[in-house]
Amino acid sequence: MKSAPSVPPGQSMKTSSPSVPPGQSAKSARRRRRRTLREDALNLPNLLTMGRILAIPLVLALLDRGGPRDCYWAAWLFAGAAITDFLDGYLARKRGLVSVLGKFLDPLADKLLVMASLVWMVPMGRIASWVVILLLARDISITGLRSIAASEGVVIAAGEGGKAKTALQMVGILMLMIGYPYRMNFLVVDLGVVDLVHVGRGLIYISLVYSLASAAQYIGLFATTVEARRRRERHP
Repeated sequence: MKSAPSVPPGQSMKTSSPSVPPGQSAKSARRRRRRTLREDALNLPNLLTMGRILAIPLVLALLDRGGPRDCYWAAWLFAGAAITDFLDGYLARKRGLVSVLGKFLDPLADKLLVMASLVWMVPMGRIASWVVILLLARDISITGLRSIAASEGVVIAAGEGGKAKTALQMVGILMLMIGYPYRMNFLVVDLGVVDLVHVGRGLIYISLVYSLASAAQYIGLFATTVEARRRRERHP
């Protein structure tokens, strides 16, 4: 008959705690992950970003009606959505609410808002289809390039050309949305009747030049950075 194992004085025998089934711990981790994503979705910067996405069908519905007053309100709604683009990033950084969900939704909301508006105005005759195709192709290509760069450990930040392109596009789209001739009288300067469609087109054409130039810069920066990194790996 075997005797019970001896216990040193002053110590008590520890009993093993019941093991937690692997499935249960995985389930708890998934619950924590879902709760975190839910909290991220409900913070103020991400709510503003989602509001920008929800504003898109309203802008398009007003444009589809096509009257001067409808286009006027579509422009105001677009302007409000564009302002949240700057506001949500500022709040996320100031309040320490930068999240993975926000990093995904913010650029997505921007591209959806801009591209949906431009595509919708092609059949209205306010912008040429080839311009929209080039802008779409540029943005899709740069998004893919940034994804490849991220997989290589390279972060490509937006340059001055990209920021100028975005600002020109926003103002140009506003002009295209208003889309009717108006008399422009600024105190002592009277510009007469100005067709804002022509103003908007001019701004979009300029933004296209910035878009293609910044795309070339992104490609050059990506190639240079990746090649330099590979040289360091070959010759440490």
